[in-house]
Amino acid sequence: MSTPDVDVNQNQNQNKNVKAEDILCPLAEYEECDFSKLLEKPRLLNIDRQRSLDERSLSELSIGISPRHATRAIDPNSYRFFEQLDSICSPVGRRSGFSTPRSQIGFDPHPMVAEAWEALRRSLVYFRGQPVGTIAALDNTEENLNYDQVFVRDFVPSALAFLMNGEPEIVKNFILKTLRLQSWEKKIDRFQLGEGVMPASFKVLHDPVRNNETLIADFGESAIGRVAPVDSGFWWIILLRAYTKSTGDTSLAELPECQKGMRLILSLCLSEGFDTFPTLLCADGCCMIDRRMGVYGYPIEIQALFFMALRCALLLLKQDDEGKEFIERIVKRLHALSYHMRSYFWLDLKQLNDIYRFKTEEYSHTAVNKFNVMPDSLPEWVFDFMPVYGGYFIGNVSPARMDFRWFCLGNCIAILSSLATPEQSTAIMDLIESRWEELVGEMPLKVCYPAMETHEWRIITGCDPKNTRWSYHNGGSWPVLLWLLTAACVKTGRPQIARRAIEIAEARLLKDHWPEYYDGKLGRYIGKQSRKAQTWSIAGYLVAKMMLEDPSHLGMIAIEEDKQMKPILRRSYSWTL
Repeated sequence: MSTPDVDVNQNQNQNKNVKAEDILCPLAEYEECDFSKLLEKPRLLNIDRQRSLDERSLSELSIGISPRHATRAIDPNSYRFFEQLDSICSPVGRRSGFSTPRSQIGFDPHPMVAEAWEALRRSLVYFRGQPVGTIAALDNTEENLNYDQVFVRDFVPSALAFLMNGEPEIVKNFILKTLRLQSWEKKIDRFQLGEGVMPASFKVLHDPVRNNETLIADFGESAIGRVAPVDSGFWWIILLRAYTKSTGDTSLAELPECQKGMRLILSLCLSEGFDTFPTLLCADGCCMIDRRMGVYGYPIEIQALFFMALRCALLLLKQDDEGKEFIERIVKRLHALSYHMRSYFWLDLKQLNDIYRFKTEEYSHTAVNKFNVMPDSLPEWVFDFMPVYGGYFIGNVSPARMDFRWFCLGNCIAILSSLATPEQSTAIMDLIESRWEELVGEMPLKVCYPAMETHEWRIITGCDPKNTRWSYHNGGSWPVLLWLLTAACVKTGRPQIARRAIEIAEARLLKDHWPEYYDGKLGRYIGKQSRKAQTWSIAGYLVAKMMLEDPSHLGMIAIEEDKQMKPILRRSYSWTL
């Protein structure tokens, strides 16, 4: 399906002139991209819209990309292999969802797919006649609270589902409406938030007397704990890139309003202060885990989203005077951030053993234990949890503190953004396979592992009755994470892992009326406060199914590795053991 403002016949005629090497190069070109060279030459704006944003940004900037020829072998386990099968290069959206079934690799439509699409469409929220998002949940058996709002993070899987199904208009409307909300004055009590803060959610208010509609946004002033959503701005940039990559429509990202919106978000993140690390310092409850769960400091979820948003912004920003300044700052930050995360957040068997043997109270730049972590603070469970082959990015690293918990979202985003090196990505997937019962169990997927209990739970959560052990964010199982797992599996050439997880979810999700989350060590029980008809559980399933059916969809949400950012690390990874 073509984008609304591009003539289909024109698309076909232009595609005839595409070179063979262009046909086989969707995301692969990133592998040899040096970001620092982006500063050398301004981008040409009058371009052929038939080529994807990523190809344009890299090739027309003359950044020294090695050509990929049609005869070059492609790993059949890679998602790029499927792109070669169909010679997929055009950014025009391909419909592969409900009402337009198609299967390249032998998938039969599951009966749940039609039900899921109907449920997703029922969740649509309209503002002055236009769809602008999807409601968080349509569970009429419970009090609404804020589940009747459109959340930025919750809408992402819905947006991807509509993009994959060739329906980009709702995504465009959402991007523009949230951008408008960003410009609002934001105050909590007497304190004014930064200009670039994006809302956590918004709601459409209908006035039947005046017969008009207005938008009401929440920037954290109504949230539990009154914490501003750090992740919303990152998801907004990532979604803008996904829209551009999927449709080939660069005009939205090039709007002055969108360019300014990105710069405002980046200004908040790239500002100078007292930080000695390139990671972002955050309060507890600033992301998907929006309650007190001990993720304050430098949580992996925020760092991975930050990294991915920076890489997306690098592709979307114009190289005008204002854009160039931000591009320079982004390039520097990406190099520092990738080194820091890959060096200090990464944990495998060898690194675990090194920490176990750490000396403390080291002083000078030659210190090995740079954060003065006490070996006695290592939790007992991590020694059994760590497989011989496998590894992951731990939850948090700060002075004298390492949070060794596994967090699914941060590790999957690390794979998709290529914050994780190919070796680290493989190790993460090895860990998931090795610890299937713990991380997947009877319902994918644990938001974090393990759960906090007894004294630790009382101290860290403040005796939160919603985050009891193996419930909600404290080791609960969230079906929405299925789409992130599937994307990571496709990118690493391990689709069989995703297929297995999807089959587990299909056995219960529809029968249980699409719960928000599941409780229990294995995810056996519907969550005690779980909403039914949870929209992102529905959308997450659809995105996972469509991505397995057509792996080329991964291009809108994944970015390949920049080898120039790969640090030389002294430690060996688990894959070399």
